[in-house]
Amino acid sequence: MSNEVNEGQEQAKFINPVFIVSLIICLIIAVWAVVFNENFAVVSGAVLNFLEEKFGWLYLLSVLAFVFFSIAIAVSKYGKIRLGDDDSRPEYNTLTWFAMLFGCGMGIGLMFWSVSEPICHMAAPMAGIEAGTDTAAMFAMRSTYMDWGFHAWAIFAVMGLGLAYTSFRLKKPQLVSYVLEPLIGEKNTKGALGKIVDILAVFATVAGIVTSLGLGAMQIAAGLNHMFGVPSGIATGIIIIAIISVIYIGTAVAGIDKGIATVGNINLTLAVILLVLCFILGPTIDQLNNLVGGVGAYFQNFMQDSLLITAYGDNSWSLGWRVFYWAWWIAWAPFVGMFVARISKGRTIREFIAGVLLVPSVVSIVWCAVLGSMGLSLFYNGTFTFEQLTAVSATPEVGLFVTFGEYPLGFLISIIAVVLICTFFITSANSGTFALSMLTSEGVQNPPKSKMLFWGVIQSITAVGMLLAGGLKPLQTMSVASAFPFIFVMLAVMFAIPIALSREKAFKKDEGDDAVPAEEALPEPAAEG
Repeated sequence: MSNEVNEGQEQAKFINPVFIVSLIICLIIAVWAVVFNENFAVVSGAVLNFLEEKFGWLYLLSVLAFVFFSIAIAVSKYGKIRLGDDDSRPEYNTLTWFAMLFGCGMGIGLMFWSVSEPICHMAAPMAGIEAGTDTAAMFAMRSTYMDWGFHAWAIFAVMGLGLAYTSFRLKKPQLVSYVLEPLIGEKNTKGALGKIVDILAVFATVAGIVTSLGLGAMQIAAGLNHMFGVPSGIATGIIIIAIISVIYIGTAVAGIDKGIATVGNINLTLAVILLVLCFILGPTIDQLNNLVGGVGAYFQNFMQDSLLITAYGDNSWSLGWRVFYWAWWIAWAPFVGMFVARISKGRTIREFIAGVLLVPSVVSIVWCAVLGSMGLSLFYNGTFTFEQLTAVSATPEVGLFVTFGEYPLGFLISIIAVVLICTFFITSANSGTFALSMLTSEGVQNPPKSKMLFWGVIQSITAVGMLLAGGLKPLQTMSVASAFPFIFVMLAVMFAIPIALSREKAFKKDEGDDAVPAEEALPEPAAEG
């Protein structure tokens, strides 16, 4: 009899309103993109233009608020609170934790854009800056740092903190709706409003993951074409997605300890090797100068670049780059936040913010300085003409390999890069699959393997649809459109977290304990898991 009850509960967790509605929405979009790809491209383009022009200011203002909020929470009295019971300890050692953070967060995007983005900004900077000049080069580096730095990770930190605190400290389901309970109340959390919030989280997650899968497939195909002459058309992209889907679905089904953590450690090792090789074989002095000078320009222009929009001037650069990136990161927030929360049990709020906001941001900036300088230096030393620079910016998926090919051991570095793109592809997708399965299984921390298999297939089909619909532009559109309603969820999360924390403090006062739990030095785990 007990077995029948357990099976019924599992079935209820598999088939529930959030899962059904989310599935219908995702299938409609996937079929629309595949079967009516021309119509999808037209409509999605119109949606993109509307959201960017009418609400670009909202994306910019919201993300800056997340940065300030993350820092404020970390330095506040609540920073000592542990994400779990007072005597809990981290499940993963710091190195493994960081490897999984970085891999699921933005590894595949960094591989796609770290070389190409500075080239794009150099060849076509914002209005008022002349292309191909020293000013354009400095603008390119500081803009790249901002796109991949503190703003992006602040988004993940806010969502991850809300989910980790709610699930591990308050012992509630790991769902976005429960993070908002201090604002909307228990009845609404469990009712229709809570379901809508979780459906928005699923839709944003699928869009964010699919964007990354599409970019990864495009870049792997471009690399194979550049090095081995493999055709780089849609068919190749579909084959790549199919092959890697088998791997990432398998590692997701294997679980965090056996699958995702192992791939995360491989990512970290390969990334360090690639970074060191690029630094030694690349324009080392240029890389160091761009790191130091670019970071200076980044912080000097921090507020201006964070709110880079004007009522009367040309906003095309800001809308096409900054707003797209902020929307992309917001679309990633549910799944990265959920995955980051899942692997951060036992850490303090202050430790969590430092690990999620500071460390990955610094590493991303160093990464962009080393790889991004390689492309710009080819222009300055005369290897690339301005026309060649512009050609690379027009096909960003191939920029990495064209640039590496001009340096010693370029073929070897390109091989390592392709492998790393594949492993980042796998890490992003399997962590996203895991998060989607949790979101659509009532927040259980170990969702059914059948659910992970199912969502893995859905993601792959949707990614194929985006490629058929036109590649990069539809991928960007999907991220921006899906992130728009989730901005309001993120803002609500930002207000809900301090309310929940203050209630914990008030509860302790009522119990006669006026102190927030002290941050104790706990030993690191000896091994992963």
